[in-house]
Amino acid sequence: MADLTRTGVSIERDLLRKFDDAIAKKGYGNRSEAIRDLIRDHLVTEEIEANRVVVGALTMVYDHHRPKLTEKLLEAQHGAGGKVLAATHVHLDHHNCLEVIIMKGLGAQLKDLADKILSLRGVKHGRLVVTSTGRDLGQAGRNKANDRGLGSASIKARSRPRRRDAHTFESVGHSSES
Repeated sequence: MADLTRTGVSIERDLLRKFDDAIAKKGYGNRSEAIRDLIRDHLVTEEIEANRVVVGALTMVYDHHRPKLTEKLLEAQHGAGGKVLAATHVHLDHHNCLEVIIMKGLGAQLKDLADKILSLRGVKHGRLVVTSTGRDLGQAGRNKANDRGLGSASIKARSRPRRRDAHTFESVGHSSES
């Protein structure tokens, strides 16, 4: 781990008890690990808000029987100027497919691409999750709690993000079926 600095924080007893309960549920071994992850999460949010280069995963469910939808999805990905790194396609049932598109680029560009894709007729639901490339997070000693959602943010497609809690943006994108 990188060179550590010890610091102290004054916190109301009730707030600290709630924090301890929350981090215990997430599996943190101590407060320091949880506080480091909260700081990293704040830095990731700043990267996204500053429109820096980030990575994202657009997950969506769509009706593959919708005329020309598959072609429009491929056209949007190929027209993204290298922002799409990979895509995975899964058949869920006779009508529905799940697709995950992994992207890298400026935060606003990824959101615009997600908006374009999620607004296509036949896309039933989708969500863009954006996180840091890790470049500006230093020698962070990561732990298993990061795999449970800290350090990333979801951006709502086609509307303003709303704060769900102190660390993430809740988001859902979908288009009409009519």
